[in-house]
Amino acid sequence: MSVRIFSAALSGIDAKLIEVEVDSSSGIHSFNIVGLADKAVQESKERIGSAIKNSGFQPPKSKTRKVTVSLAPADLKKEGPAYDLPIALGYLCETEQIKFDTTKRLLAGELSLDGRIKPTAGILAMALLAKKSGFKELIVPFYNVGEASIVSGINVIGAETLSQVIGHLDRTSVISPTIHDKSRLPVDDNNLGDAFVAIKGQEYAKRALVVAAAGAHNVFMSGPPGSGKTTLARIISLVTKRNFVELSAVSAGVADLRRVVEQGDGRAHRKSMACVA
Repeated sequence: MSVRIFSAALSGIDAKLIEVEVDSSSGIHSFNIVGLADKAVQESKERIGSAIKNSGFQPPKSKTRKVTVSLAPADLKKEGPAYDLPIALGYLCETEQIKFDTTKRLLAGELSLDGRIKPTAGILAMALLAKKSGFKELIVPFYNVGEASIVSGINVIGAETLSQVIGHLDRTSVISPTIHDKSRLPVDDNNLGDAFVAIKGQEYAKRALVVAAAGAHNVFMSGPPGSGKTTLARIISLVTKRNFVELSAVSAGVADLRRVVEQGDGRAHRKSMACVA
């Protein structure tokens, strides 16, 4: 019986929902991944097999079965190693080595050969997708929990190894959700535009701060006490939490696109980079 687990793929600066379906049947051993998967995804078969074996379970090569992994939708290109974790768990569940509820959970993470879970790019966009899609739990590498936990309304579980994830899923060793430290977020007291309107005068200073904030420039303010330096600095920091999260996701997406441009020399890639720069 096939098993379905949910993951996500980055598409520009957004994340798209991916269904990881695993099925097996009797026959000569094979492990095939279909669904427009790139080289990094195809190579996950070796990482997954070693990670499963070193975590104390039977890897695919130990069974004479034909294993098929489908990443849907099939017309969306899948890139990167983030599917290692959901594919490994899907295989273990399909072969009845473990049992857990595969619904209302979204998983992503790269596996090392010894079963450790490595950091994965695009986790913030995946967290936004998980909340929007109604998932109750997001399981990510421990390194990425601070990033993912910025998004409220969803339980973010960080794990360091495949064994920890399995222990959490089968309820033998439950991992507590990570709670984000809200004191590290920008202040969310007032609307930036309304606050600026409330300041009388200082038109040049307000204009300079808006330009600096839009271009991510540094600002040096100098003047006598009481001239409004602290007030202006406090108001320009009044970025809402929602904007902060969205800007962070965009920043991560731009970084990924920049990496693609640096690695390739296609004009289409450069054109994409110019659109978001």
